[in-house]
Amino acid sequence: SRYLLCRDKGTGTDSCGTCPSCVKMDKLVHPDLHFVFPVINKSKSSERSTVSDDEIKTWRECVLDKQYFGFEEWLSAIDAENKQASIFVTESESIMSKLSLKSVEGGYKIMIIWHAEKMNQQCANSLLKLLEEPPAGTIFILTTDTPEQMLETILSRTQRIDFKRIPSELIEQRLTGPGYMLDADTAAKIAHLSGGSWLKAIGTLRINTESDEFLDYFMQLMRLSYARKLKDLKLWSDSIAAGGREWQKRFLAYCQRMIRENFICNFHNPELNYMTEQERQFSVKFAPFVNENNIIGLMDTLTDAQRDIEQNVNSKMVFFDLSLKTIMLMKQ
Repeated sequence: SRYLLCRDKGTGTDSCGTCPSCVKMDKLVHPDLHFVFPVINKSKSSERSTVSDDEIKTWRECVLDKQYFGFEEWLSAIDAENKQASIFVTESESIMSKLSLKSVEGGYKIMIIWHAEKMNQQCANSLLKLLEEPPAGTIFILTTDTPEQMLETILSRTQRIDFKRIPSELIEQRLTGPGYMLDADTAAKIAHLSGGSWLKAIGTLRINTESDEFLDYFMQLMRLSYARKLKDLKLWSDSIAAGGREWQKRFLAYCQRMIRENFICNFHNPELNYMTEQERQFSVKFAPFVNENNIIGLMDTLTDAQRDIEQNVNSKMVFFDLSLKTIMLMKQ
């Protein structure tokens, strides 16, 4: 988008970085650059939901300050608490209104939709014709890290571009350089755990405490389920339910990762595994219990629980049901 809006491209393949357009891009205030992203509905009006423009100041601060941040950090920035963030149908009206106008500076108009999978059904349906036949000089850029959650009607109207994983050696090099200055061993471990994602790499530096907590809860679930201790599992469920919904979703995502990693452990190829030393120590004895007979059932059960939490089902019921199903699956 920066290159498209640059006024002095010359013969190069990058923007000049110094023209008035590039200066505005540096501050994210170019009048022909528009952002759409998930928000929580803070509007008290029944006729209008919150739209991205209502949170644009916070968005600019996050992008300019952090550059790299994930969905969970964004939810924290907008004080989402336990509410679900979405791109509401009112947003489609805002998009169509902006793109119906002429370009302010006479060039392209660019609409970037971050986490496009968060568009609700009504919003997506409202944008189908616009995506299929955008006005002249209009560029849509839709980003997502879960394309499988995108509506097929939206995907069919886009050109998909996949970004490859970053080589571990490049992540190590960045982590040992200015701004981080980690020792070589620590950088190598984080680079391996990141699985080629820079966002996961820097996230690992921030959430080590949470990961330790998740591992503890995961081990409790598996040990109590194997021993069929129903009363203790009920207490475990209540403890998990006491956390916020976004925290619960992160925990379930962690459980899915651990199940996958332990299944891969059975292939005895350490290069395929992305676990911390503490996780690896637990997996030495636990991995054989995750096998071809129960791997699909375990993953489906965790996915169902994650969906239920997203739909605001009572979390105590969700996690106790999860523990009961885990009891049965651990015996297979």
